[in-house]
Amino acid sequence: MEQALSLRALPPDSEKLTINLGYVDLGRIELLVQEGFYANRSDFIRAAIRRQLDLHGDVIGVTIERHTLDLGLRDYTRSDLEACLAANEMLHIKIVGLVRIAADVPPDLARATIGSITVLGGLQASAEVKKILADRIR
Repeated sequence: MEQALSLRALPPDSEKLTINLGYVDLGRIELLVQEGFYANRSDFIRAAIRRQLDLHGDVIGVTIERHTLDLGLRDYTRSDLEACLAANEMLHIKIVGLVRIAADVPPDLARATIGSITVLGGLQASAEVKKILADRIR
């Protein structure tokens, strides 16, 4: 039982989006779901988004390289930030994906070591860390 509780405490690995669709488009999606092409509306929408991302993959790759962005998931632990502080280094985080700042990172340590955060995707950090870095998050 403890394993199940700890898994529920983990932050989600996806972001919920809300979209508005016209009734005709919604009906067409429902028809495809009803006919078994997709498990549900979300399955259809995820597939459509992936197709568009694949279609524009070259542009995305060039843009990531041009803006020197990292792609994927990046975790910053307390020890990572303490090492930056000891080395007198300032981080400028640029990610397409997800940035996670560990829950045990105190706000003052984050402020002392993170100069800027550019995230195209999601940022998971404590409310206190997000608040103290608000002027540095783009």
